[in-house]
Amino acid sequence: MRFTFILMAAGLLFIAMSCKNPTRPKTDENTKPQREVTIVAASFNMDSAYSFVKKQASFGPRVPNTAEHKKCASWLESSMRRFTKDVTVQSFSMKAYNGKELDLKNIIGTFNPDAKVRILLCSHWDSRPFADNDPDITKHRTPVDGVNDGASGVGILLEAARQMSLKAPAVGVDILLLDGEDYGAPQDEKNSGVEDDWALGSQYWSKTPHKEGYSARFGILLDMVGAENATFRLEGTSMYYAPDIMNKIWRIASNIGYSSYFVPENSNGITDDHVYINQIRQIPTIDIIQNDPSTESGFYKYWHTVNDNIAGIDKLTLKAVGETILTSVYIER
Repeated sequence: MRFTFILMAAGLLFIAMSCKNPTRPKTDENTKPQREVTIVAASFNMDSAYSFVKKQASFGPRVPNTAEHKKCASWLESSMRRFTKDVTVQSFSMKAYNGKELDLKNIIGTFNPDAKVRILLCSHWDSRPFADNDPDITKHRTPVDGVNDGASGVGILLEAARQMSLKAPAVGVDILLLDGEDYGAPQDEKNSGVEDDWALGSQYWSKTPHKEGYSARFGILLDMVGAENATFRLEGTSMYYAPDIMNKIWRIASNIGYSSYFVPENSNGITDDHVYINQIRQIPTIDIIQNDPSTESGFYKYWHTVNDNIAGIDKLTLKAVGETILTSVYIER
């Protein structure tokens, strides 16, 4: 995940957003709080999801312009094609913070392509070129495996794709695997860039979606969703743009037994892929991202370190997030 600019209070978030003159996406009336009903969790195989995470980890750091990145992109595309024949690969180039030209790929799998009502599910698949949060300063220019930060969300979405290939949802679903999210400037570098140095794939897709005029009822972004005993709070940027969606997903998680993971407490707003989807594409999109108040960063303890590897992934967390996401999709009409 990117070097985030964590705002210290919700009020500051609103001020920062106002400076950019954002247009808050309209929320569909169907996303407003509704009468509570009994919800049965959708089928989700945590072992399968874990295998997808582990496979990504086996490539090593998935840093743009490397052989590992290209191999993983090929595997992601072929994996998605196992579950849907409607796959789009956006190949594009964008400049990194240092002027380096990056060859990037967004990979999109579409389910029920003719459905007018659509749900967007997304996660980034690249990994950070710099372990700039590692306690060992000598490792700050070492690429990271990015297994929780990136691969965990993708693993969950690939399992979701597999499940939807077995049981089609009533609505259309687009699974968007975003590239170039984590190539922002190192946080210990002088003049370390700006927020728009991050989430390059999201910026590109938001301006040039895979389908002309694409829109969705709502979107869900997954980031760092696989660590043991992870907790997910009501992230501030999501609550600014899509509070109805955020609260709805948290209610679903609680209803199916995952309230210990999905904690109904506010947390600071961050810059992540969902910012551009909200601001540019104007799809109300939330970010399910690990929040850990016990760490200095507020994120996963191994965020942007060389220890963000497969050892940190817990199948039960994958299941909690995966079942919540799939249930949210299947109850839509």
